[in-house]
Amino acid sequence: MDTEIGIDRLKELLADGAQLVEVLPAKEYGQAHLPGAINLPLGKLHESDVTVLDRTRAVVVYCWDAL
Repeated sequence: MDTEIGIDRLKELLADGAQLVEVLPAKEYGQAHLPGAINLPLGKLHESDVTVLDRTRAVVVYCWDAL
């Protein structure tokens, strides 16, 4: 289920143990990313990549697009 959230809700989720995933390309992630975020580039995302995630915890996915 996808839901757009604001910064206050993000803070709540992270405080409750949510995992923060940025789907930016690796180069952009390397230049700047949110503290504590892991990188799973959307353009190269495969089912096996998500095995790093804990299925018992919420996942927040973030991607900044300048367009």
